[in-house]
Amino acid sequence: MNDTALFTVALAVLGYAAVSGLLARAPVSSAMVFVAIGMVIGSSGLGWIGSSVSAEGLEFVTTATLVLVLFSDAAALKVRLLEREAAVPLRLLSIGLPLTIVAGFLVARALLPQLAAAEALLLAVILAPTDAALGQAVVTDERLPSRIRQGLNTESGLNDGICVPLLAVALALVGLEDGESSSSVLPALVQQIGWGTVAGVAGGLAATLLLRVIAKRFGINRVWRPLVAIASAGLAYSLALELNGSGFIAAFVAGLTFRLTFGNTAHQEVELVEESGSLLAAVTFLLFGGVVLGPLLHDLQWTQVAYAAASLTVVRMLPVALSLIGSRLRTDAVLLIGWFGPRGLASIVFALVAVESVAMPHAEFLLQVVALTILGSVVLHGISAVPLVDRFAARNPAPDTGTGEAAA
Repeated sequence: MNDTALFTVALAVLGYAAVSGLLARAPVSSAMVFVAIGMVIGSSGLGWIGSSVSAEGLEFVTTATLVLVLFSDAAALKVRLLEREAAVPLRLLSIGLPLTIVAGFLVARALLPQLAAAEALLLAVILAPTDAALGQAVVTDERLPSRIRQGLNTESGLNDGICVPLLAVALALVGLEDGESSSSVLPALVQQIGWGTVAGVAGGLAATLLLRVIAKRFGINRVWRPLVAIASAGLAYSLALELNGSGFIAAFVAGLTFRLTFGNTAHQEVELVEESGSLLAAVTFLLFGGVVLGPLLHDLQWTQVAYAAASLTVVRMLPVALSLIGSRLRTDAVLLIGWFGPRGLASIVFALVAVESVAMPHAEFLLQVVALTILGSVVLHGISAVPLVDRFAARNPAPDTGTGEAAA
């Protein structure tokens, strides 16, 4: 990335920070702003960034972002709250997520016959994880019932980690269709998951050891304490790669291990990880708009547009509705949960990892579908979050109990 590109990215971050307070209640998300800026200054716009951003640089930023997000999401898991309100996220993750992948696969087979079966499955897995940041108002507005907010937030925080081994499976199947031998692919898959888990446990325990044992015995300078979690996430990721395991599985397992071994205050130790992840996420969306979208949004086929539309509607909403049968949620609450399944950061990284990891005859075609779906999600979920929350809250006013909870 050259000086002009770096200056532009820094200016965009500062500019958004300056107006972020004004945009808090506006139907404009940070992802919308950064993708728009990227498209204006990118290779298909002013050309300030694009050719100056190497593939390695783009991969580094997106990978680092997902590593931090996976670690912080797992480490900040609110176990006590989840114990009280586990029904919705448990249903979404155990029933809704598998059904979403199945639905995405079936629709891909129907609309995109040029994709092989393994490629269709890979596409479904890439677009399965959700990104709560794209509809931030839905998970932060206390006029919504807690079980809706926490359900969506927990689902978004955990489904990208759950999808990592599924991505590895889909990539292995693509490799088999490309002529690789199952005798080499399947052991490699087991190795990826196994060593990724081992490295993750090691990274999480390292953070707990430092912050619980070493800090108590010898003390850790307050300047360095917030960096422990970031370093342990990086340690888990890099150790997994050295062992030929999955770095993303390692990052997620490291955060989960840290949460389980450190205790209820683990979320306080990962604040810097979350803030760093948010900054890198903004840069990722800007680079997505400036480097990825421009070259891909040409010569689109109507079937790709149709799949993107289906992915954001029926592929998400029907599995959610089925998973919430018997949950005693009102119909409008189920529709709200079903609609807010934004596709964002994890899908970007999964897609880039996929095309770098295995040879696919329809790699560009698949990337076009992913990019179009994410763009649609950024726009549609960004502009609809605040208005739909306002409408839901108006139709379901919170009872006068002092809890601020609306009926669900």
